[in-house]
Amino acid sequence: MKNKRLAILGASGHGKVVADAALKCGWDEIIFFDDAWPELSAVGVWQVVGNTQQLVEQAVCFEGAIVAIGDNLIRIEKQHELEQFGIQFVTIIHPSAVVSSYSEIGKGSVVFAGAVINAFATIGCGCIINTGSTIDHDCLLADGVHVSPGAHLGGNVQVGKAAWIGIGASVKHSITIGGNVVVGAGAAVVNDIESGLTVAGVPARAMIKKL
Repeated sequence: MKNKRLAILGASGHGKVVADAALKCGWDEIIFFDDAWPELSAVGVWQVVGNTQQLVEQAVCFEGAIVAIGDNLIRIEKQHELEQFGIQFVTIIHPSAVVSSYSEIGKGSVVFAGAVINAFATIGCGCIINTGSTIDHDCLLADGVHVSPGAHLGGNVQVGKAAWIGIGASVKHSITIGGNVVVGAGAAVVNDIESGLTVAGVPARAMIKKL
């Protein structure tokens, strides 16, 4: 039987966790690519064998691919770039995650250990649902959203493109969070947040940039 080979673009700490989850999901072999290659030649126990261009050239050698870059905008931009070459993106869901059969998860997204995604939640492409986080019923997450470890979204929360919900943050039900928002670690979001803002605190408030 042919080995299932997964290409991962992004040789980083996040990439290590994606690789570990992929192996637990039944992928047999992990091959890393990174644009810092050849200066960067290894990540953990895995070799880095090329950059984005090499991944494109070797795409037929893999049964699937995923972008493991922490920056939300760069991650989804890279995924869109590679899709133009016909590269097939997969979804990685750790075996210990609890994911409703009535939820939807876009290609290129990863759901890590202990995460919970409840009924009728919709997760976009290239999202990160990190360790121990929860996404309750009817949530709608756009492409490139990162829900950090231990963060919790109540029911019917909407999160815009490339937003980042920090470690341990909590979002009240029926809240709308705009695109490119950063929610600080441990924040409690009880009001809607406009696009592009960074918020922190309990309750979460916009951070004022110093001149």
